[in-house]
Amino acid sequence: MPTGVHLRDARQQLFDAAERVLLRDGPNGLTSRAVTDEAGCAKGVLHRHFTDFDAFLTELVLDRAAQLNAQAQALREAVGTGTVADNVTGALTTLFGPVPVAIIPLITFRDGLRARLRQARPGGGMAILAQVTTAVSDYLADERARGRIAADADIDSLALSVVGGGHLLFADRDSEPPTAAAVNKLVTTVLADVVQRRSR
Repeated sequence: MPTGVHLRDARQQLFDAAERVLLRDGPNGLTSRAVTDEAGCAKGVLHRHFTDFDAFLTELVLDRAAQLNAQAQALREAVGTGTVADNVTGALTTLFGPVPVAIIPLITFRDGLRARLRQARPGGGMAILAQVTTAVSDYLADERARGRIAADADIDSLALSVVGGGHLLFADRDSEPPTAAAVNKLVTTVLADVVQRRSR
């Protein structure tokens, strides 16, 4: 990589390389050497732009979490259309794509990374899961306001149940992602009571 590459370009190249390593080799394979080798640059390039590897990983996670905003917005725009269960099912399938699912164990097993994420953003220790939970919670709150789920629905508990269960379905990297039917069964079960009791 030429030494004159702009910071933004170098950062994006390194992030993209880290994503490829993470998807191919998992969290244990994600080292500074693996990232720079994948990016085709000298190891010093990473350290020129980041104070250390945990700082790099923090920026990587925050960058990938920010990319979930578009999917979260699409879920909010679905309020009042289709069925609540189908909308949440589609959102979980998108939000728990291969990259977010690969990043979650990286955060889980790196104490330093979690600490830096908490410093960078309140509640950011589990950035990807927090982002997905917020998206689902905001959507369910909007549907409750429209009367499509029960007025007394505990939105926070529902969102945690749907996201936690969804994560378990998607977390096994050695198998294919769960089918839409399996995700829909989970979501329908969790939301069944509040959908049936919705105000008329």
